[in-house]
Amino acid sequence: MAKVCILGGGGWGIGLSTVLSDNGHDVTIWSFLQSEVDMLKNDWENKKSLPGVMIDKKTIITNSLEAAVKDKDMVVMATASSFVRDTAHSLRGLIPKGQIIVNVAKGLEDSTLYTMTDIISDELPMANVAVLSGPSHAEEVGKRMPTTCVAGAKDRYTAEYIQNLFANEVFRVYTSPDVLGIELGGALKNVIALAAGIADGLGFGDNTKAALITRGIKEISELGIAMGGKYSTFAGLSGIGDLIVTCASIHSRNRKAGFLMGQGMTMEAAMKEVNMVVEGVYSAKAAKSLAVKYNIEMPIIEQVNRVLFDGKSAREAVMDLMIRNKTSEDVSLPW
Repeated sequence: MAKVCILGGGGWGIGLSTVLSDNGHDVTIWSFLQSEVDMLKNDWENKKSLPGVMIDKKTIITNSLEAAVKDKDMVVMATASSFVRDTAHSLRGLIPKGQIIVNVAKGLEDSTLYTMTDIISDELPMANVAVLSGPSHAEEVGKRMPTTCVAGAKDRYTAEYIQNLFANEVFRVYTSPDVLGIELGGALKNVIALAAGIADGLGFGDNTKAALITRGIKEISELGIAMGGKYSTFAGLSGIGDLIVTCASIHSRNRKAGFLMGQGMTMEAAMKEVNMVVEGVYSAKAAKSLAVKYNIEMPIIEQVNRVLFDGKSAREAVMDLMIRNKTSEDVSLPW
C-alpha cells in the first residue's frame, strides 16, 4: 500500500483516484479551488467534470498543498497543462529529493517549447519526474472500462513502481524509457484532434477522419523522432493509440472544440462552449514553432494554427490541405 497525492480535482485526477483507491492505496486529492474542495467533500464526485464517478470516501480532500504532499510515496500532477508550472513552482521546499512526480497532463508550453515533464524538472530539479499517458478518457476509466496506458521514466525501477501502483484488472500499464516521445505524442495529438473535429463540423466523413489520423501521426512521429523520441513510441499507446481515441471520441474536448469551429464558431466561442481546458489550443503554437525549429513539414499543424489564430475559414484550410503540392506517401522508399 502506498500513500499517493493527486494534484488536481478535475476529471482526470478523479478518474485516476478511483484506480488507486481500488488498488488499496491511501489517496489524497488536492485542489487549488476551495469551491471544488467543498464540492468533492460534500458530494464525493466532481459534478462538473466527471459526473456519476464516485470518489472513495476514505480519500482525503484538501486545498493545503503542504499537507497534501507531505510524506507521500508518489505525487501525481493532474492539473491542466496551463497550470503545471505554477503548481510545480509552489512545490518548492515542500518535497524531498528524489520525490516521484508522475505527470498526467498533456501539452506544450508556448514560451519555452517545454513538455510537461520538462517544466516540472525545471521547477523541481531534485524530483524524479515521470509520465503516465495513453488513450484514457477519464469518463471510461472512472467506470472501470478496460484501459491501457504507458508509464515512462528515466529508470526502469521508477517506471515499474508506477506500473505496479496503477495496474489492475481494468487498467493495464506498460513501461517505457522514452519519456520525451510519450509526452510529445500526448501533446501533439490534441492539435490533430482539433483538425478532426473541424472536419466533423464541416460534415465530412470517415475517409476524411482516417486521412487526418494517418497523416497526423506521420507529422507527430517525424517531429518526435527529430527531437529524440522513438518510432515505436509513436506507433504505440501514447502515439497512434491516443490519437485515434482523441480524434474519434465523444469525450474529447479537443474534437468537440474543433467540431464547433467547423460549424462556424470562433476559437474563443468554442472554448467557452466546451467549458473545460482545450489543451490543443495551447499546444498548437508550440507545435508550429517546433516544426520550424526542427525543419519538419507539418501541414495539418500549420492549417490548424491558421484557423485558430489567423481567422482562416475551416473549409478553406481543409481544401488547402487537399490541393497542396503532390508528393509520394513516403519519399524515402526507392522505386
